[in-house]
Amino acid sequence: MGSSAKRKKEKKKDFQKPRLKVGKTKPKAANFTDTSFKAKSIVLTQQSLSTAAPSSTSQFSHHLSMLTHRSDTQRRESLAYLTSAVLNTPPGARLPQPVAVILPEVQRLILDGSNSVQQQLLKLLQSLPPADIAGHADQILLYTRAGMTHLAGDIRLSSLDVLEWLLRVVADEVVGCAGGWVKTLNCFLGLLSWQTDALGKWSSSKTILGKAGGESKIVVKQMNAFASFLRAGLLALSEETQMSNVISTSLPLWHLEQHTLPQRSNAFRHLNLFGAPRDEETEMYQDREERQRVFHEKAEVAIMAGLENAKKGGGELGRAAAQLRKAIVDGMADFRGEEVGNN
Repeated sequence: MGSSAKRKKEKKKDFQKPRLKVGKTKPKAANFTDTSFKAKSIVLTQQSLSTAAPSSTSQFSHHLSMLTHRSDTQRRESLAYLTSAVLNTPPGARLPQPVAVILPEVQRLILDGSNSVQQQLLKLLQSLPPADIAGHADQILLYTRAGMTHLAGDIRLSSLDVLEWLLRVVADEVVGCAGGWVKTLNCFLGLLSWQTDALGKWSSSKTILGKAGGESKIVVKQMNAFASFLRAGLLALSEETQMSNVISTSLPLWHLEQHTLPQRSNAFRHLNLFGAPRDEETEMYQDREERQRVFHEKAEVAIMAGLENAKKGGGELGRAAAQLRKAIVDGMADFRGEEVGNN
């Protein structure tokens, strides 16, 4: 038999159906697996059976640990759980974890690239007790300034929201912590590109007139946040606020607030008794007069010149520039010996 006839026969054999005899079982497939064995028991590793559900504290800690998960959805859901747990805590009761444990884990998400995570983070921060935020304002401000100078526009916008929340709850700590005043001033000047040279001449490396819609929106938000920051640092406390800070007493005492317990956390931190030496940029400016002096020497000329240029843009940009200028005029009026009504 020739080789061609042999190949034809083998090829034909592939298409032939096997004839099955009556009562004969069907041949098993080549990938058949025998499952006829029986096991007395099946052991699962790391199996934990308990009749009691995990405590709220352990669940809270678990979701705190999940904030470093690579999935945006998981981080957002963990933040949502933490927010719900904080909001559902009865007034006066302790949180599942103290704020000193929560903030170091969540403040890193200020630089998160997911917009949904940023929004949920802001909700969580707003749900925390304001009284417990004061001692951590300087650390949150570090991440906030890093977010304000980020390359991504969404992170820059969300960081400004965090800054405005900080100014609402602990404004005194924001402008009075180490580096809180000068570093944040320099940060805003860098964002808006408002600088002065050695001779005091104003210069700008870019123009904000005629910018695209998205970039113009960021500049307007930056100016509004800058105005809130300057109001917190330059404006004097109202008479109502000053009276609310004084404890009522029947004794004829003068300067009573200087003899009572301090309202600030770590009241002697500004003395820097055990810390590294500070320069002018990292110094704590807790007195309004000191903040006015530093603002006048380092930023006022550049900002006022930049505002004149920004007002030419009109629209939202012009209105934001007018609000920023008003905050400066009101806050620096008594520094120059002028009255607010004359401006």
